[in-house]
Amino acid sequence: MAYLDYKVAQIPTGWRKILHISWPLVLLVTAVCCIGFVMLYSVAGGRLDLWAEPQMYRFAVGMVLMIGLAFVPMWFWRGISVAAYVVCFLMLVAVDLFGVIGMGARRWIDLGPIRIQPSELMKIALVLLLAAYYDWLDIRRVSRPLWVIIPALLILAPTALVLIQPDLGTSIMLVAGGAIVMFAAGVSLWYFAIIAAAGVGLVTAVLKSRGTEWQLLKDYQYRRIDTFLDPYADPLGAGYNIIQSQIAFGSGGWSGRGFMQGSQSRLNFLPEKHTDFIFTVLAEEFGFVGAISLLTLYMLILGFCLYSALTNRDRFASLITIGISGTFFLYFAINMATVMGLLPAKGSPLPLVSYGGTSLMILMLGFGLVQSAHVHRPR
Repeated sequence: MAYLDYKVAQIPTGWRKILHISWPLVLLVTAVCCIGFVMLYSVAGGRLDLWAEPQMYRFAVGMVLMIGLAFVPMWFWRGISVAAYVVCFLMLVAVDLFGVIGMGARRWIDLGPIRIQPSELMKIALVLLLAAYYDWLDIRRVSRPLWVIIPALLILAPTALVLIQPDLGTSIMLVAGGAIVMFAAGVSLWYFAIIAAAGVGLVTAVLKSRGTEWQLLKDYQYRRIDTFLDPYADPLGAGYNIIQSQIAFGSGGWSGRGFMQGSQSRLNFLPEKHTDFIFTVLAEEFGFVGAISLLTLYMLILGFCLYSALTNRDRFASLITIGISGTFFLYFAINMATVMGLLPAKGSPLPLVSYGGTSLMILMLGFGLVQSAHVHRPR
């Protein structure tokens, strides 16, 4: 064993870093993406070129990005954290001023051949800045009011810009992702209890204000709440999507109807089946076994990330890993809960599975940061 350690020590630094990459994480991410390729092939009716093939090219680029970022040392990420946040914040301002409108929301910046969604980049930039902030801050000051207000403002500022777009789902993810980093940094639970109580009060006020002169939401937003509580109240309108999704889940049973045999997806009853509702297609074709298998892979990815964070003695690297893994958890938890009717309808992709370049690249960028933290942790 000592001889092997000696041999490893003789390997040049660059090659030694390859050995320290978390290869189980690479294999798990690849396995989930392969499931995505199969499902995109299925929902395209057996066509590879429509969605699966472009996604494969994006995955190849994303994998190179992830492995490449693993070689970047932690001091670099710490150094650019403020600049990354400022750039993403200015891009959010640019979106609100002259962004591209799509599906009723202004969320993108058009750069010709590509479109950038700055709110997705902000999820990573916010984690970077908060991790650098708590790495700099003395641990004894973490829960003092002044030092809690600063990160709270850093979270709320981009959240307000995203709400203007409007994009409530991403706004919630920004707040939740920031809260995860604050919790991991050791901020007192009393602050989270106060926020939870304020949230309950806000929800109560929203519901109580309906039909009054001081109504807090618009009528169509209240109709969305009604649809979430009882989708069958409008089965051919607002409740259609979730009803069809629930039918597909139920028809999948234990082992599913078979590959490319799902009636809801094949007959186009399911909306956005290659993006938001692709988990429903998986559950219909492969049943409970397929759904729980994908969920298991997700939890293994989450487990590897958390293990790396908890065993990392670099506070900055540990907080980055926890923040990225928490954001990843929010991605798949929100999507799965939405298509099962446990959360109000919201356009959110299933991570690494749904068709889409922005979501995939942001996640691969995030996992690249996790790999960088893992490779460069103190040994």
